[in-house]
Amino acid sequence: MKKTIQTLSIVFLFFACNPSSFAQSKDLKKLATWMQGSFSSNAQAERDSDFFDIRLHIKRIWSDNKDGYWLYVEQAISSALDKPYRQRVYHLTQKSDTAFESIVFTFPKPLRFAGEWKKENGLAQLTPDSLDTRKGCSVFLKKKDKKTFEGATHDKDCESDLCGAKYATTKVTVTQDQLQSWDQGFDADGKQVWGATKGAYIFIKQKE
Repeated sequence: MKKTIQTLSIVFLFFACNPSSFAQSKDLKKLATWMQGSFSSNAQAERDSDFFDIRLHIKRIWSDNKDGYWLYVEQAISSALDKPYRQRVYHLTQKSDTAFESIVFTFPKPLRFAGEWKKENGLAQLTPDSLDTRKGCSVFLKKKDKKTFEGATHDKDCESDLCGAKYATTKVTVTQDQLQSWDQGFDADGKQVWGATKGAYIFIKQKE
């Protein structure tokens, strides 16, 4: 019995002191899998004209890396798919049994990669050393239950100068068939200056 307790203690300490031990966990894989794919907010836009018809594409890159999941993210208005307004790389990792972090990166001249998510070997020219971290803009997610992950950025940590903003916030909900994202920008007085005002964009995963 004593030997069993010692063994369990060693296992617990290993996982507690080595965040990389979560790199290939079932929950992290589930979250990453649910986030990948092509999504559309068309249904929401048809119901409410305050929302645009936006297409969101998320594709895994650098799959040989074992330090979590690296994802290429591209967003564009449906009428200008060849000119996405947002292109990012997310590094998705697990921090504890129920906690996850999505670190956000930008990269130079992103439009050269527009649409490459469609290619089997697309984004080959995108390399980790070209990334710039968006400090303070990580999204911290929690496993709410077996069907839902929820998270957000921290307070006013994510700086933004878009449309006179001082900082930006992001709230995210991920399920198997949809991704909800609410991005907002606020000025120094806390007044919202960009982003949806009614609530999150609801992106429905499209069938392949």
